[in-house]
Amino acid sequence: MQRTELVKGELSFSRMIQGYWRLTDWQVTTQQLVQFIEQGLEMGITTTDHADVYGAFTEEGVFGKALKAAPHLREQIEVVTKCGILFPCDNQPRVHEKHYNTSTDYIIASAERSLKELCIDTIDVLLIHRPDPLMDADAVAEAFHRLQKDGKVRHFGVSNFTVPQFELLQSRLETPLVTNQLEISAVHSDYLFDGNLDFLQQQRIAPMAWSCLGGGDVFSADEFAPLRKVAERIGEHYNASLDQILLAFVLALPCQAMPLLGSGNIERIRRQVQALDIKLDRQHWFALLEAARGVEVP
Repeated sequence: MQRTELVKGELSFSRMIQGYWRLTDWQVTTQQLVQFIEQGLEMGITTTDHADVYGAFTEEGVFGKALKAAPHLREQIEVVTKCGILFPCDNQPRVHEKHYNTSTDYIIASAERSLKELCIDTIDVLLIHRPDPLMDADAVAEAFHRLQKDGKVRHFGVSNFTVPQFELLQSRLETPLVTNQLEISAVHSDYLFDGNLDFLQQQRIAPMAWSCLGGGDVFSADEFAPLRKVAERIGEHYNASLDQILLAFVLALPCQAMPLLGSGNIERIRRQVQALDIKLDRQHWFALLEAARGVEVP
């Protein structure tokens, strides 16, 4: 498995990251989840992506039970989690409206909750989940400083931030933000043209890429039929499946994007990891782009 260095000598991620957004839908036992994590490690997938909000604030606890049952796994993985989104649910009885919270106290409380749920002592990377219009950059910086000082979080990043939002927060921090988790795919190609990936490449910051397969809609939705047709034709050239070709599209980006794999099917994960061996020809890459966008490049 290829690895991407985020902080020289301190932090690296596996190029493919296992996402656990839908973990609570997998309906697996703790032992089955332990086995799934171990099978991922055999492929070199060491980085895991979580968020306090996933599974209506239950996903981290499910994953934490696996780490508690098999504590040897903690030293073999990198744990990424996110905070900042709140919505009404059984686990948030005081919340009546969906909103964001990036206050100092909330970030610290959320990180401490994540530590408890995940059954770990330190979060490797904590991300602010969504840009908050009410974000006070100094308040976020204070939370980050205290969490790092207390050894509760090693590094910090953001998710879905624009370049100005990223730069604003970075301007208040003593240490660099290590990543920006963005929706990057042939289906959602806005980030290819809005300067965000150019900025990250300039800063040598590798983004985490979520929904590389369009949330699964690319396999069946009528609107993506032209893309499927082209991807399947190109797939014949590389002897590759549709999902492998679409992941290869993301992997070809010079910003060194790190795709999140969201499936709970280990055989599907094995197949998708093989996308690392596909080096798309430029003409094939642009054919996919044009099929997805429905227009020729200028």
